[in-house]
Amino acid sequence: MKKILAIAAAAALTAGVSAYAANPFSDVSTDDWAYQAVSDLSDQGVVEGYPDGTFKGERNITRYELAQIIARLMAKEDQLNAEQRATLDKLAGEYADELANLGVRVSNLEKKVGNIYWSGDARMRYINNNTINEKTGETKDTWDGRIALNIKGQVNDSTYAFGRLRTDMNFKDSATNNTYAEQIYVNHNFGKDVAVRLGRQPIAFGDQGGWLYNGSKGYDGAQVAYNNGKLSLTTGFGQFNVAPGDFSAPSTAKVGDKDVVTDDNNADFYFARGAYDFDFAKLGVDYIAFQDIHNGRFNKTKPELLGVNLNIPVQQFNVFGEYWKNTTAPDALKDTAWNAGLGYGKADWKKPGTWNLAVAYNEVGNGVYFGGQTSTSYQTSVMDYIPAGAKKLTFWNALANVTLQKNVQLRAEYSFDVDSHTDELKDKDSWTVSLNYKF
Repeated sequence: MKKILAIAAAAALTAGVSAYAANPFSDVSTDDWAYQAVSDLSDQGVVEGYPDGTFKGERNITRYELAQIIARLMAKEDQLNAEQRATLDKLAGEYADELANLGVRVSNLEKKVGNIYWSGDARMRYINNNTINEKTGETKDTWDGRIALNIKGQVNDSTYAFGRLRTDMNFKDSATNNTYAEQIYVNHNFGKDVAVRLGRQPIAFGDQGGWLYNGSKGYDGAQVAYNNGKLSLTTGFGQFNVAPGDFSAPSTAKVGDKDVVTDDNNADFYFARGAYDFDFAKLGVDYIAFQDIHNGRFNKTKPELLGVNLNIPVQQFNVFGEYWKNTTAPDALKDTAWNAGLGYGKADWKKPGTWNLAVAYNEVGNGVYFGGQTSTSYQTSVMDYIPAGAKKLTFWNALANVTLQKNVQLRAEYSFDVDSHTDELKDKDSWTVSLNYKF
C-alpha cells in the first residue's frame, strides 16, 4: 500500500479530533487530494516526515511504519468514537507483533476486547514405538490428539487470572479420553519487572534436552519472578503435577520383571532459576531441591539437582548444550546427565515456509531423571526404557519444524541409536510426527 493511502485511511479514524493544520511537508502541496489528512495527522503527532522536510507519500509503507502510526493513534483513543475505536482495535490485533517490538504492551491490546482474552492450541500426533516390552521386544504405536483453550481475565492494571482447559484423546482407545484444568493461576505484577504467581502453573527446567521435567501440567505452588529483558530470576515452592488434577501417589511401570516407581508428583520441592542474555550467548542456571521423596530409585534420599545450559547463536545456527548433576544421588544411580547439539533456522508461526532443524546427543543418568514429559519421541518416560540395573541411557534425537500456513506447523522427531549399555536394550529407535495449530 502506498504511504499516502495509508495516511488517508488513518485520518478517517481521527476525523473531528483536530482543526485545520498548516502544511508541514515540502512535497505535499495544498492542491494534493490528501493534503488535509497529512497535515492533520502531522499536527496531532501521529505521522512524521523525513529529516529533509519531505513526506514521500508515493513510497510503499512498511508494516513497522504503519505500526508506529497505530501506536500513536492508540495514545489518542479516548478522543475517538466507538466506531473509530473498533477499527483501531482490529488494526492493533493485526499488527500486535510490530507493536510489541515498539514497546506497546500486549496486555494493553488485550484489554481492548474487554477483560477476557481467549487463545488456544491443538495437536494431532502419531508416535511410533512408543512402548517397549522388555521381555518380548514388542512395540506399540500411539495416535492421539489434544486441544487446549486458554482464558485470561484482566482483573486490573497489575493483576490477571489465567486458566487452561485441556482435552486429550487417544484415537486408538476411546476409554482414555480426558478433560481437565491443566493450569489455573493468578499473576500480580509489581512494577514492570517483578511478578508473583499463585496456583497451578507451567514450569520447565533446562533448555534443549527434554529428558528433564518440562510439563505444561507444571506444579501447584507459588513463585516470584524478576525479568528486565536481559536478566531473569525465578524462585518458587510447590508440588509437581505429573498426573493431572491431583497429588496422586507415585506411579509405577514394568521394567523387566520388576515394578519400578517412575515419578514423584507428590513431593514438595523448592526451585530457583536464573538466565542472562549476553547477546552473543544465553546462559541459564537451574536448582531443584526436593523436600520429601517417595521414589524407590532415590532410596528415600532428597534429591538436589544443579543444572547449567548455554545457547550460542551463530548467524542462522545455534549451538546448545546443558549439564545436570544430582548432588545427593545414591551410589547405585548415575548422578549426571548432559546433552549437546546444533540447530539451524527458525520456524516462525506467522511466516509460512520458515523452518528449523536440530540434532543432539543425550546421556541421561538414572539419578537425574525424576519424571514428567519429554520433548523427544519418548513421550511417557525416558527411564521406562532403561532395564533394571542400567545406570544410563544414551541416544541421539533429531527434530524439525516447518510452518505450513500461518499458525500451522508440522513437527517431526526421531530418536535413534538408543542404548542402555546393557544387553537388554540397544538400537530401538522411535519417531513422532505431529500437526500443531495455534488460534
